[in-house]
Amino acid sequence: MNLVRRANALPAKLQRQTGFTLLEVLVVISLLSLIMLALGSALRTAAQTEERVDLRLQRVDELRVAQNFLRSVLERISSRKITAQVPLGASQFFFAGGPQELSWVGVMPARYGAGGRYHFRLGLADRASTGALVLQYTPWVDSSTLPNWGGAESYTLATGVTALALQYEDARTEPPTWTPAWTEIDALPQRVGIFIETAAGSWPDLVVVLRTLPASDARSNAATFGGG
Repeated sequence: MNLVRRANALPAKLQRQTGFTLLEVLVVISLLSLIMLALGSALRTAAQTEERVDLRLQRVDELRVAQNFLRSVLERISSRKITAQVPLGASQFFFAGGPQELSWVGVMPARYGAGGRYHFRLGLADRASTGALVLQYTPWVDSSTLPNWGGAESYTLATGVTALALQYEDARTEPPTWTPAWTEIDALPQRVGIFIETAAGSWPDLVVVLRTLPASDARSNAATFGGG
């Protein structure tokens, strides 16, 4: 009889041993939760990193486009003199360079729109606070017509600008010197330096060599660059 009872009890004992206890189930669920939490955190971090990289690449691309455009319209300037009456002591050229604003006559590259000679003005749209770096432009009419900036079109080169500084190279000295404003009335600077700070960081320094347009009016007497 004892042998029979032991034999009958054996399957029940084996059945109990093959199942999971409640504590074991809770431990497994807890481990799975931790694994899923870690996996979710890793995926979230990877997505955020990818987003930051994409934003950085986008900023770099926008910066490259803006600098290339600015260089293309600034490196070729007109040396035509103003034939209209100008105030005493004012520049004879369509060029004015201040610490935070620059205006000149140059050529709009055809790939950016209608090509041809234009008046350009570079400056901040809002000087009182963080603003936008804006390039205004309006078509050239003739040497006796000054630009009407009130009706000019504009192109935003950068937003979130916190500081803008312009420098002008005077080649009359050896070595050449840089000044924050161009005050010479009978000469043009050799080079212009543009230094920009934004909320996202500093732009690479942009230094542009100024070259006279071949089509400048020969009758207006060619400009002297840097007084040289």
